[in-house]
Amino acid sequence: MTPQSVVQRQLDAYNAHDIDALMATYADDVEHFEFPSTLVASGAAQVRERLCARLLEPNLHARLLGRTAMGNLVIDHELVTRDFPEGPGTVELIAMYEVQGEKIVRAWFKFGDIRMGKPQQS
Repeated sequence: MTPQSVVQRQLDAYNAHDIDALMATYADDVEHFEFPSTLVASGAAQVRERLCARLLEPNLHARLLGRTAMGNLVIDHELVTRDFPEGPGTVELIAMYEVQGEKIVRAWFKFGDIRMGKPQQS
């Protein structure tokens, strides 16, 4: 299994709102960071808690805009549709995943501006 296929499984599980399949892609000691270095979750239990809350959003969907991989690092450029407190919208993000074996061990997320309203179809 390649790092890209691990990250694709993670994205597919996220879009399916399948928390068990999603967590199967993460190592027990996974760390999530808001780019560049703010730790937002440490360990599978904290990551699960954060993701469970997010997966409750019925319109949640991440559209892959591009992917780059080098060695065990995979960088995704995504447009995420979300249900924000103000209403539906999108946020562009860059996610960088460090993969060891068949598990994501670290992930960094850089968020762009929130755009309110339904996403444009392309």
